[in-house]
Amino acid sequence: MKIVSSFLLISFLAINFAQGQNKVQTAIDQFASSSHLKNASISFEVIDLSSGTTVASYNPETVLPTASTAKLFSTATAIELLGEDYRPKTRIYTDGEIDSTGTLTGDLWIRGGGDPTLGSKYYCSKGQNRDFLHAWADSLKKKGILKIDGAIIADASEFGYKGAPGGWNWVDMGNYYGAGPSGLTIFDNLIEYKFRVPGKIGAQSKLVSLTPSVPDLVVHNYVTAKSGGGDNAYIYGAPYSLDRFVTGTLPAGSSAFIVKGSLPDPEHQMAHELEKVLKEAGIEITGELKTARNMEINSGNWSYSKRTLLFTHLGAKIGSIVDKTNERSINLFAEHLVNLVGYETNGNGSTESGLRVLENYWAKKWTTSGMHVNDGSGLSRTNAISASNFTDLLKAMHSGKNGARFKQSLPVAGIDGTMRNICKNQAGHGKIAAKSGSMTRIRSYAGYVDASSGKKYAFALIVNNQTCSNAALIDKMEVVFNTIARL
Repeated sequence: MKIVSSFLLISFLAINFAQGQNKVQTAIDQFASSSHLKNASISFEVIDLSSGTTVASYNPETVLPTASTAKLFSTATAIELLGEDYRPKTRIYTDGEIDSTGTLTGDLWIRGGGDPTLGSKYYCSKGQNRDFLHAWADSLKKKGILKIDGAIIADASEFGYKGAPGGWNWVDMGNYYGAGPSGLTIFDNLIEYKFRVPGKIGAQSKLVSLTPSVPDLVVHNYVTAKSGGGDNAYIYGAPYSLDRFVTGTLPAGSSAFIVKGSLPDPEHQMAHELEKVLKEAGIEITGELKTARNMEINSGNWSYSKRTLLFTHLGAKIGSIVDKTNERSINLFAEHLVNLVGYETNGNGSTESGLRVLENYWAKKWTTSGMHVNDGSGLSRTNAISASNFTDLLKAMHSGKNGARFKQSLPVAGIDGTMRNICKNQAGHGKIAAKSGSMTRIRSYAGYVDASSGKKYAFALIVNNQTCSNAALIDKMEVVFNTIARL
């Protein structure tokens, strides 16, 4: 009798579990049948993390551009290969000698190591973004330097000079979200353009100021006044180009409207900012500003073995950078994580180098055939990632030593970061930790679900080319997410 009862109980639980799984499959099938998605590409999968089995799926192997959800690869790889306590370095060298009068006869070199947090708004209170430069000036004075009879040379060469990863669009690179990585990044590689917009509709705006000021930058302003509409201004300009074109509209009557753009040459800006702070500190400089990018044309590569290291600045820990990258979806930080992985693994800090390391690392853990990750942030539309690629990544992280730390970096549905408005006060509230992704005609989510039953799942849902609004699409996606959370 007991054997029969046990058998019936097990059968009952198995049937209920299978029905729960079918509910998720039904939910995704109904989602995909929406008239707004008849022309769309969809990839979806949910897996049970305890067994690795698929709970429900829809074109799980179809690879698509995913927008910012691709940051899961850059952040996971950085945690795995660099460790959460790794800190990027910026080193200050000299090739000269300091005499008894405090004169450094020679050049001062700023050797970049890819720290994205120098003067970052994510790490500095307002008005304190130059504090690290003042600390450098104090360190030089403690070394006895009162005068530099030579140049200040900024060197970002160890990350290369492509300016932006492959696949980024011309329409993106001049804007704040299209700020590319650099061996010497400063102030998040951003410029704030302040506009005064007249009250007359269609009237030409006036560019009031740039913060920070950028030497020799030429701004072509075509921004006009419009009734309402918020920020509809766009900035065009290539890396290292000192021409910027600003088009579009801003709200009429705005006395100080800020539009954010990318910094054209972070390496040169670093030298410029340090020079200003050193002069404010009373350190005289006789030479001109130089950058390794421009010097390379004439003098080629150089070695630091014959230079004297004066001091080293340590950036924020990788764990902290990963947290902010996933919570706030910071493109620049994600790109730097890829660069740093390449830099520390094989001494080459280019994006291509970092992506090779990334792909080779995960290819040893699961089949990555058909997957193409072409940048760290997901801004590239040439990325091709499937739902099963994400669930494979999430499963590997879950079972590894960094699983809990990685999950901790993800924003939680209904609570914080880019997930704070997803499934708010619904079944998924507080139960889903995930990364979101959004670009024009792209919406995606991937992460973990701690279901009501206590079981744990990994999921990914990618949609391209929907015909409804983002808000309407999210409403449809939430039905699927809440169904998983109720399992």
